[in-house]
Amino acid sequence: MFSFEIFPPKKNGSIEAVYKTLDELTDLKPDFISVTYNAGGASSAGGCPEGCSTREIVCIIKEKYHTESIAHLTCVNSTREDIDRIIGEFERYGVENVLALRGDISPDIPPKEDFHHASELISYMKRRSGLSFSGACYPEGHTESNSLDEDIENLKKKVDAGAEHLMSQLFFDNGHFYEFLEKARAAGINVPIEAGIMPCVNANQIQRMVTMCGASLPTKFTKMMARFENSPEAMRDAGIAYAIDQIIDLAANGVDGIHLYTMNNPYVAKKISKSVESVLLG
Repeated sequence: MFSFEIFPPKKNGSIEAVYKTLDELTDLKPDFISVTYNAGGASSAGGCPEGCSTREIVCIIKEKYHTESIAHLTCVNSTREDIDRIIGEFERYGVENVLALRGDISPDIPPKEDFHHASELISYMKRRSGLSFSGACYPEGHTESNSLDEDIENLKKKVDAGAEHLMSQLFFDNGHFYEFLEKARAAGINVPIEAGIMPCVNANQIQRMVTMCGASLPTKFTKMMARFENSPEAMRDAGIAYAIDQIIDLAANGVDGIHLYTMNNPYVAKKISKSVESVLLG
């Protein structure tokens, strides 16, 4: 299994840029493309029109590009009524697959009280729809968990609630993923688990992502960033090469699939896809 993640336009962003990205990504024939959560979109002149929501883009992926899609959905700021409305929209527009997430808790916005965990969201939607559900997993443990074992216990709750497929957070040391996978299988988690890979093409971008998700940086990776951080083209090429090495090793060890965080960069996705195509197909 080989899949991509993209994100909707930011406020005042252009939907045309997303179409251009999709034009190139769908040519690579991924198993699916997931779209990060965005409830709406900008409506200002020259910006993203009203149809820039996650729901709209996953429909475009299916209807225009004939590629399977997965809509991200967070629940931390949603009531049951909000989720009922969203389920109705998904079903009305033919969206069949949802990645259920709690979402980040903002210090500026008090969370709602209806859903505290993604497992609760999955359980609620499972009773009210015929949708298929995926869940997120964290090879080094969620930043709010006390241990990897505790996090895997919570992951099992997502699967028991109805998650049929899991996609991992980014990581840069395959050893962490293999340890996580062994523990997950021992805990009775038997659904497919895709390894999430983010190519390092911008040192500042990666540092922000690592701060948010808590992924560790192996020595080989930090040396690469230190050597090339002031040379954007060299950093891009080195980051692509690092991601390719990760994917080849993961494929050799029989992982269920690779989920590539494209950051809406089709050039990087194409370079990686072409390099690992034979390995993944083999």
